[in-house]
Amino acid sequence: MAIVAADWTIDRATGAIRYIGDDHGGASPSYATVIEFHRWLMDLADDAASTGDDELDITDTLPSQRSTDNIVSLLGSYNIDDTAAEHLFDGSIIQSSGAEIYDGVVNFGNAGIAIQIIQNGSVLTDDWWNANGGLNANAAGGISHRFMIKVRTGGADIDGRKLIGISREYGKTYSEFVINATSRGNNVLALSNSDDLNNQTAIGTIAALADISNLTEGFASFDVDNNGTPENYYSEWDIGANSINTFYERMKWLTRDGSASTLYGLNGELFRGITHEITYGSLAGGNFADSTSVTFGNGATAQILADNGTNKFWMQILTGTAPTASDSITQGGVTATVSSVTGRTVATPFVGVSTGSAIIGAYGVGIQAADLQATDQLFDLTNSAITPPNNVVYSVGGLVSGEDRVLVAPWDGTTTDAEGNPAVQFDQLSLNTTLSTDNITSVVVSTAIPSDTPSTGYIRVADDNGFYRRLHFSSWTGSTFTVDSTDGQEDFAGVNATAGNNVWIAYIDELASGTSASFTVVYSADRDLVVKVRDGGASPIKEFITSGLLSNSGGSVTAIRTSDS
Repeated sequence: MAIVAADWTIDRATGAIRYIGDDHGGASPSYATVIEFHRWLMDLADDAASTGDDELDITDTLPSQRSTDNIVSLLGSYNIDDTAAEHLFDGSIIQSSGAEIYDGVVNFGNAGIAIQIIQNGSVLTDDWWNANGGLNANAAGGISHRFMIKVRTGGADIDGRKLIGISREYGKTYSEFVINATSRGNNVLALSNSDDLNNQTAIGTIAALADISNLTEGFASFDVDNNGTPENYYSEWDIGANSINTFYERMKWLTRDGSASTLYGLNGELFRGITHEITYGSLAGGNFADSTSVTFGNGATAQILADNGTNKFWMQILTGTAPTASDSITQGGVTATVSSVTGRTVATPFVGVSTGSAIIGAYGVGIQAADLQATDQLFDLTNSAITPPNNVVYSVGGLVSGEDRVLVAPWDGTTTDAEGNPAVQFDQLSLNTTLSTDNITSVVVSTAIPSDTPSTGYIRVADDNGFYRRLHFSSWTGSTFTVDSTDGQEDFAGVNATAGNNVWIAYIDELASGTSASFTVVYSADRDLVVKVRDGGASPIKEFITSGLLSNSGGSVTAIRTSDS
């Protein structure tokens, strides 16, 4: 292409070179390379006399100088403004004796991709380079955009001339590319996208979700792999009643192009996740606060995403370059000194990768254990791979709320009652110590509690009169159930339960409060169950009793309601 001279003016008195043609969305905007711009100026500069609004001829000082076809300097008072810069590409324009510089940016990516630029800790709000599907594209060369960005003004580089290109179009794959410091001429971005097959839910549906939340926006310790030792993360997301893939889509929505959401005190579009891990010493003045910015001795700024309160925090760098050992750290009245810095790879999107049915989490992203399956994988703040246990659900359906009594109990797989139905395994466990007081707070059994026991629920304990007391436990560990029931069943002062008496786990033991009831456990091996549903109330049924199997995919059964009226 060639420069459209009618779209430009030159003011002799001020040296102002201005674009006056149509804006990007107009009928016929025009664009020129920096070398075409230079050739046009030099062509005017050798004229005998200026004409029209192009006040430049042989009597004026030289307007521009070419270093290469991609580097042009405007001399003396000659200058362009930001609007003019939007209509030039393929190189750099240097003016005001180097006090102001626009550098070229070229994106090698697919046609139609929308890209955003992060500069000096902010996403540039006017993304004019995305006009018309990408300005100055060259599809044959694999180029989606060519444009210039101001990187120096007032004699000072803007954030060290650092630029971060991002592409976050909902429904597409996300990408990021960093220019650590622009150089004169063209600087390359490599941003591309394609349809994300795991992000096809309508954006309005994902936007309306209200039950996905971050329980801990900051340093979070919890046990995902169920080994008894918590791991550390910088979040604890609760996915609510949604699938893990819907959660993934929500995370993309929160951080999409044009997001109005806030994560860790940052706009969602600016949020990238952890970029560096900082170990520090000489802490004074309190503790660093999560979701708040810090300043380093080298002038860099960052947002703390998680601080362990002792000697380490994890951050997203905002401006400047990463600090080094001995740099100071300041956040209000809190100070410390950098001991070491570890760079961390940024994932796009920040949450990690979805397979459609499982999440492969990015560094440090935590999701509460109850929401995960064995096919998921997280990486904690030590960058260790954490595999959740196989949490499975067993459910009983076909219930009438407020009428049906539901019992799911252990079965040994062979024993039956007089009618040939599976019989409860009453001796699943046994008491290790005698219960002989009121308001007991624990039940200790003689062997380790099975690992596939619900985290909270009911046990049945045989007292010395042969009655199976129903006790609620709030937790268990080793061979001890912590009892929190206060309905009188925990009073063993009058009738004891002697060591050796039977104890069994009631996986479901309740009056139905809905059309189904369920329990969740960590799968360890197939378990045989007895399922009973009884209703002798307003719409009585004959007892429904059947065997069940808890497998590595859970299990379910639906009660058959045979009238007993």
